[in-house]
Amino acid sequence: MAIPTNIKTLLSGNVVEWARIEFKETWDAEASLKSICAFANDLDNWGGGYIIIGVEEKEGQPVYPLKGVPASKVDSFQKNILSKCKLIRPAYMPIVEVVDYENKKFIVLWCPGGDSRPYSSPKTMAKDNKERIHYIRKMSNTVEPSDDEVKDLFNLANRVPFDDRVNHQAEISDLNITLIQSYLKEVKSSLYEKSKTEDFIEICRDMNIVSNLPEYVKPKNVGLMFFSMEPDKFFPYTQIDVVQFPEGLGGNDIIEQTFKGPIHQQLRDALQYIRNVIITEKVVKHPDRAEADRFFNYPYAAIEEALSNAVYHRAYDEREPIEVRVENDRIEIVSFPGPDRSVTMEGLKSYRVSNRRYRNRRIGDFLKELHLTEGRNTGFKKIVDALEANGSPKPEFETDEARSYFISRFFIHGGFLEEPVMDVKAKKTSEKNKRNKTSEIKQAKKTYQNKDKIIEFMKDKGELKTSDIADMLGLSEARTRVILQELIKDGKVISSGKTKKKKYCLK
Repeated sequence: MAIPTNIKTLLSGNVVEWARIEFKETWDAEASLKSICAFANDLDNWGGGYIIIGVEEKEGQPVYPLKGVPASKVDSFQKNILSKCKLIRPAYMPIVEVVDYENKKFIVLWCPGGDSRPYSSPKTMAKDNKERIHYIRKMSNTVEPSDDEVKDLFNLANRVPFDDRVNHQAEISDLNITLIQSYLKEVKSSLYEKSKTEDFIEICRDMNIVSNLPEYVKPKNVGLMFFSMEPDKFFPYTQIDVVQFPEGLGGNDIIEQTFKGPIHQQLRDALQYIRNVIITEKVVKHPDRAEADRFFNYPYAAIEEALSNAVYHRAYDEREPIEVRVENDRIEIVSFPGPDRSVTMEGLKSYRVSNRRYRNRRIGDFLKELHLTEGRNTGFKKIVDALEANGSPKPEFETDEARSYFISRFFIHGGFLEEPVMDVKAKKTSEKNKRNKTSEIKQAKKTYQNKDKIIEFMKDKGELKTSDIADMLGLSEARTRVILQELIKDGKVISSGKTKKKKYCLK
């Protein structure tokens, strides 16, 4: 088995966080076994970690020049690793690979979060030692857990993250070798060349996208999300909807564009569409100076980061798409559910968010390899910096107490709301961005009529799903959700249940 990335990437620290990597100048059974145990416990759902033997470290980073493992020690180190890992309970074995790099040999241990957590290892290697510890990682350190953390470990024991679960409805044939090879080539994995000749299932095992049992080979959810041509076959509404309201929320003119396929591809396609169709640049010349003012209605970098985060953090077991709502004066990116409770309301308002309990660590790892997200709590800063550089208003981030949804809201640059007084050249112009008073009245009237229909329908039927209401009105589900949100804000309707089973009724 090979590790799912290359040693050059690991040594750079650009993709895999330093906290998930340990460097060892030589094999130290006692210390390394504790770290293997800690990575396997994966208390914070990091996706485990890596131990690289043959690299001296200083303050958690590699020291150059790299030393490597003497060729005479490689076999004995591997045998000792195998022997000592048998001391972990329950049984756990990291993936071990000998790597040639810069004319030297290194031993890389990939320690993904185990399916049989919690794990323990001996406190010491002394023969009379009987004490075992459930080691965990804190930042870049392997430590003994507190009593509360031990409780958390046992509480998490049977909670394998959704993206890392085996999908019993899928078959190995649902994974596409072309998509896999394209990914491996893009991230420059050592597995790419092996994928041309090695058994397909073994490649999938090396990438940890299938079950480990030899007698029962099934894809994991993360594998289907990235390497199935139709992931929505297994995860309905795994898609991104870009919905434009040229006449405002009250208008009848709605432009919808849906992006499906592997989640990294739908993300790229949606971003390209937004860049080409939604993003507009304006150049304002001034008679008193040579330099013109250049700005965008929305900075692309901010939209890119917010949408990437939505793909990263959404719940793929909930039947709700990610929705990008484009109005005349704002863009809203809506995903379900919201963040966990470690992200406070105060933190959202101040753009200071620290969250280590990621919902989809495996998805995050793949997205980071593709440089589609960083996953280091830098997203909010990146968004705010991009908006500030463009001269745009500050964003808003919204969720509710139940954390049932999350909205990233961006407001249009003020220069696009003002009438031009000088020579103005636009790279692109949005269509139908103005409406007259008569149109506004008609639109509002139609919305009021639909609201009344929904209320009467609920009086007769009680609780209803979005699809039921959309069918009754003859509208899209996207438009229906907008009207329902207005009714909730009006205090006339309430929602209940999780997103995939959400229902609405009169308050």
